[in-house]
Amino acid sequence: MPQLMCQDLSLGYEGKVVVSGLSFTVNAGDYLCIVGENGSGKSTLMKTILNLKTPISGQIITVDDLEAAEIGYLPQQTLVQKDFPASVREVVRSGCLNRCGLRPFYSKAEKRMAEDNMEKLGIAALAKHCYRELSGGQQQRTLLARALCATRKILLLDEPVAGLDPKASADLYDLIARLNTEGITIIMISHDIAAAVKYASHILHIGAQSALFFGAKAQYLKSEAGRLYANIGGEQA
Repeated sequence: MPQLMCQDLSLGYEGKVVVSGLSFTVNAGDYLCIVGENGSGKSTLMKTILNLKTPISGQIITVDDLEAAEIGYLPQQTLVQKDFPASVREVVRSGCLNRCGLRPFYSKAEKRMAEDNMEKLGIAALAKHCYRELSGGQQQRTLLARALCATRKILLLDEPVAGLDPKASADLYDLIARLNTEGITIIMISHDIAAAVKYASHILHIGAQSALFFGAKAQYLKSEAGRLYANIGGEQA
């Protein structure tokens, strides 16, 4: 069942087009990796899906009663965010804020959800620890648990393993894959073509100002873009 459809999108800044002609559909349970060069519009596409930016033209249609506020989002961290002085529990619970509305407190169900997601991601024992004192991998698990509190349908992940060592990266990729097998749709930006090919069900490869490919992983590997990028040892796109 389709959850999100992008139709002939053109994206950019101050009227200057960065990428145009983007059309693709994300179905429930898909694991879509978005790859491409720096500056090709990948992060801009994510922000547009989240209604944080307006497309120059075209449209994004959400179905399955999905609203932007119900999409879990794991952005790239800034240095300031990495030094955030809050407990792991507080950070994870903040993923429920969109559910609270004008209510100045978390409900019992929301608190339980936060605890369940910390347990699911293996950080329950860190609940009282200060976020800024965690390792990079632990911080990403915390933010992923936070994103899960915002959705049970779709997770948007912007370079989730950036800055992590190989072991922490592999562990996080495995966690994301497990969440996908549990029914959560994944849309992930990645420079890691090897990981994209290993984990994704579908690939969107954005080139200079247009999409080079969109489709199933098996088709990508046979495409011109896939043969060029996926068969050179996972070289970054």
